[in-house]
Amino acid sequence: MDILDYAFMQRALLAAVLVGITAPAVGIYLVQRRQALMGDGIGHVAMTGVGLGFLLSWSPVWMATAVAVLGAVLMELIRWYGKTRGDIALAMLFYGGMAGGVMFINLAPTGSNANLNSYLFGSLSTVSESDVSAICILAAFVVLVTVGLRRQLFAVSQDEEFARVTGLPVRALNLLTAITAAVTVTVAMRVVGLLLVSALMVVPVAAAQQLSRSFAATFAISVAIGISVTIGGTVTSYYQDVPPGATIVLLTIGAFVLLTALATPLARRRARAAAAAQPAGDPAECSIPATRGTGA
Repeated sequence: MDILDYAFMQRALLAAVLVGITAPAVGIYLVQRRQALMGDGIGHVAMTGVGLGFLLSWSPVWMATAVAVLGAVLMELIRWYGKTRGDIALAMLFYGGMAGGVMFINLAPTGSNANLNSYLFGSLSTVSESDVSAICILAAFVVLVTVGLRRQLFAVSQDEEFARVTGLPVRALNLLTAITAAVTVTVAMRVVGLLLVSALMVVPVAAAQQLSRSFAATFAISVAIGISVTIGGTVTSYYQDVPPGATIVLLTIGAFVLLTALATPLARRRARAAAAAQPAGDPAECSIPATRGTGA
C-alpha cells in the first residue's frame, strides 16, 4: 500500500490506533457517570496548554497534558464543592481555557492560525516523531488505568454510595478517572482535534450499547469500533484530502446509526421470543425484567 510508504502516514496511523483504543476505554466510564461532555470541557482547557507550549517553545503535547490534568482536577473539585455556583465556574474554566489558548498561540513567535486549526480539528501531516512518542507513553497510562482498575472504576461509576460503603476510595477514583480523561484528550488531539475528541469518547460506547448490556462486551465492542473508525477516517483523509477529525467523527456517528438499525429488529425479535416462551398462566406483571450485566 502506497499509504505506508510515507513516514508521516505511518506516524498518523499509529496515533490513530492508539486514539481508537484509549478514547472509548475512558469514555465508557464517563458515559456510566453521565459525564459524556467532560471530554469537550477538558479539550477547551487543553487549548491553553497548547498555546503555552508554543509561547514557551516547549512540547505542546506535554504542556497540554499538564494543563488538561490541572483542569480536570479543578473540574472535580468544582463538582464536589461548587454547589449552586458550579455551572458558572465550569463555564468560566472552559471558555477561559479556549480564549487563553488562542491568545497564547497568537503571541508566540512561531504560532499561527494554521497551528491552531491543526490542534482544534486534527492534522495528519503534522504528527511528528516526538508527538508519537508522547502519545505512546500517555496511551500506555490510559490503558493501564482503564483495564487494570476496571472493576473499581466500574463500581464507582455505577453507584458511588455503594462503592463508598464497600470501602473503595471513591474520591480518589473519581479524580483518577478525570485525570485519565484529560490524558486521553491530549492523546487524541493530534488526530481528531480538541473540539471533536469528546465524540470519539462517547459515540463508540453508545453504539456498542446497542448490541450488548454487559460491561466487558461493551468495552470490547466500543474499542473495536474506535479502532475501525480512526483507521478508516485516517485512510479516507489521505486519499480524499478531507479533514481527519471530521471524517473520523462522521464515521463514528455512521457506525452508531448502523448498529442502532440492526439492533432494533433483533431486540423486538428477542422480546417476542421471550413473550412466547412465558407460560400462559403467569401474569405479565410477574415476569422478571432484563437486568444490565455487571461483570467487569
